[in-house]
Amino acid sequence: MSDSAVPDATTASTAKPATKPARPYFSSGPCAKPPGWDASKLASESLGRSHRSKIGKTRLQYAIDLMRELLNLPDTHRIGIVPGSDTGAFEMAMWTMLGAKPVTTLAWESFGEGWVTDAVKQLKLDPTVLRADYGQLPDLTQVDWSNDVLFTWNGTTSGVRVPHGDWIPDDREGLSFADATSAVFAYDLPWDKIDVATFSWQKVLGGEGGHGVLILGPRAVERLENYTPAWPLPKVFRLVSKGKLAEGVFKGETINTPSMLAVEDAIFALEWGKSVGGAEGLIARSDANAAALQKIVAERDWLGNLAQDEANRSTTSVCLTVEGADEAFIKTFASLLDKEGAAYDVAGYRDAPAGLRIWCGATVETADIEALGPWLDWAYAEAKAA
Repeated sequence: MSDSAVPDATTASTAKPATKPARPYFSSGPCAKPPGWDASKLASESLGRSHRSKIGKTRLQYAIDLMRELLNLPDTHRIGIVPGSDTGAFEMAMWTMLGAKPVTTLAWESFGEGWVTDAVKQLKLDPTVLRADYGQLPDLTQVDWSNDVLFTWNGTTSGVRVPHGDWIPDDREGLSFADATSAVFAYDLPWDKIDVATFSWQKVLGGEGGHGVLILGPRAVERLENYTPAWPLPKVFRLVSKGKLAEGVFKGETINTPSMLAVEDAIFALEWGKSVGGAEGLIARSDANAAALQKIVAERDWLGNLAQDEANRSTTSVCLTVEGADEAFIKTFASLLDKEGAAYDVAGYRDAPAGLRIWCGATVETADIEALGPWLDWAYAEAKAA
């Protein structure tokens, strides 16, 4: 095909594209399943069995071992499977460890604001709050590390991430609490800088929701074993028994009953992650997807990035601005794509500025991102005409 046959990408075309993304799943959670996923491929021997049976414990431990391998997690850090998705994992960390030191919370999107609400209204703490508008990042140099510090590594609803871990000092007095749910498996995380990390399988792995993962470094374990919070803890939050860490939680002995089907689904995704090169392969896939989407943005005057600083821009949950768009326009835009089966779940988060949000994590194929461009042109033209 000659160059003259390619439409000018800066001009929205009203012609409906002939080719759709093969897998039009661009939701930012739950996210696209790994390529080749099929329910019939999930191991089923643990289903219908107790999670405390030999096979149940073995599969849970296997999931933990795979996560450690893919994350290149040092032996100093423990991994536990806990209830309540990423929210449950992060709240478990807050309820069990906060209160020993002053607290600083960073908020530049909705989930960070959620942790502020928990700290202020639920735990009755008086945190220092460093805020930034959607698309921006607070001044990280202003963080007082004599405090415990809560932040989202990658803001799923704003498309803004912290660029690295250099802003976290090695000699910090407080603990670093990283909500890393859209970052784990997509970035090379500096585990020596992270005392507490949480995530869920439903993001970069494309797993099922409902279960969270809690990662504790040695300083977090020390806090748990030497500090008792002033407030009562529900059973599902209790990580200490007789003054010592409940080690079983980090060996597959979950606090409450997990879905073994969700565990098998996560194992499938983790094994797929190994097959594409482990952490390096997963990061490369996400980077390639984000680069393909940025090429689409660069070619269209009416598209932009909510996160203008490229260094702070997410490569997983990429949030885009649309020229002249309000909430109603975006609803129409996303609905057009959904009805055509060209792209699902691409409207921005309900609390964020009106715009699009395209998931570029590792389970998405770059060819599907590339095929999305002409459909964005079509939907934009149709929504404007409407």
